[in-house]
Amino acid sequence: MTVVFKLDPQQPDSLILAKAAEILRRGGIVAFPTETVYGLGAVVFNEEAVKKIFWAKLRPPDNPLIIHICDVNMLNEVAVDIPDKARRLMEAFWPGPLTLILPRHPRVPKIVTSGLDTVAVRMPAHPVALGLIRETRAPIAAPSANLAGKPSPTSAEHVIRDLYNRIDAIIDAGETVHGVESTIIDILAEPPVLLRPGAYAVEDIEKVLGEKIAVPEFARGYREADIALAPGMKYRHYAPDTPLILVEPLSGSIESLKKTILTSALKYVKEGLKVCIVATRETASTYTSLPNSIILELGSRFNVFEIAKNLFKTLRSLDDLDCDVAVVEGVEERGLGLAVMNRLRKASKTVIKA
Repeated sequence: MTVVFKLDPQQPDSLILAKAAEILRRGGIVAFPTETVYGLGAVVFNEEAVKKIFWAKLRPPDNPLIIHICDVNMLNEVAVDIPDKARRLMEAFWPGPLTLILPRHPRVPKIVTSGLDTVAVRMPAHPVALGLIRETRAPIAAPSANLAGKPSPTSAEHVIRDLYNRIDAIIDAGETVHGVESTIIDILAEPPVLLRPGAYAVEDIEKVLGEKIAVPEFARGYREADIALAPGMKYRHYAPDTPLILVEPLSGSIESLKKTILTSALKYVKEGLKVCIVATRETASTYTSLPNSIILELGSRFNVFEIAKNLFKTLRSLDDLDCDVAVVEGVEERGLGLAVMNRLRKASKTVIKA
């Protein structure tokens, strides 16, 4: 049976952290909160424990895990030959939602990196995550704590729904802050490459580096990468059971966007289907007269942080509402909008341009 520990996210009880850390040290797997989403952790150097993560999540073996550390000294246990560019980014953004691709330390088992000679590393900015790593006295390998392909968990309730009785323990410290995963940068490439957009905007990282970061098509969610150097690059991700129809706002016209969403939703209503429309606060009232439909608000078009925070929670709620199909309003790809659109494209069955 899975044990659930409740913790104050800002002042976590050290005794509870010690219990969770002991489970990890004994080879167990524990779900815990980070500032982005909930992670499912195992001690990096315990291959059998790491195998349990792949089993619990039904995760493909060629999808690498991110290693979480609590201080820069711990970095030396999992990575070698760290370039100056990486150190500049660490100084600017750690602890925080930035993952860097670095040369793998020989001690890190290949199962963690899916056989690659590189490793994905970050230092989370969450008191519970940092406290757990510190108590465990070892780096923790942790993907998101959900079944593979499903929307990432932003609360312990999401973890319980997906993984209860498949893992040893869950630390419940409430909802996460950002709602989307970390930004992943291949800092070993020249120029550096965005592998997955996330909670830190590419533009902010470019300012620190003083150079442009390459943004390939797979990072925008248009296609899969050939080889996964990090999570989120291959396979369908973030998808509820309800089929998603994404409407991309390419023209910049709100009226065109609303018309396209309304036309698409009406088509499914006429087919006798129950339709959910996932819209921003500014456009939601447009669709209230549509029969046999439910309107869900993601947040304000002018506050992409709010939209990102609500994204996975809203996608998960679609299945509870028993919708046949969901039509989703996209956002512009500036800043955090790039991460939101990456998740929506990967989750969607169909993409329509407005």
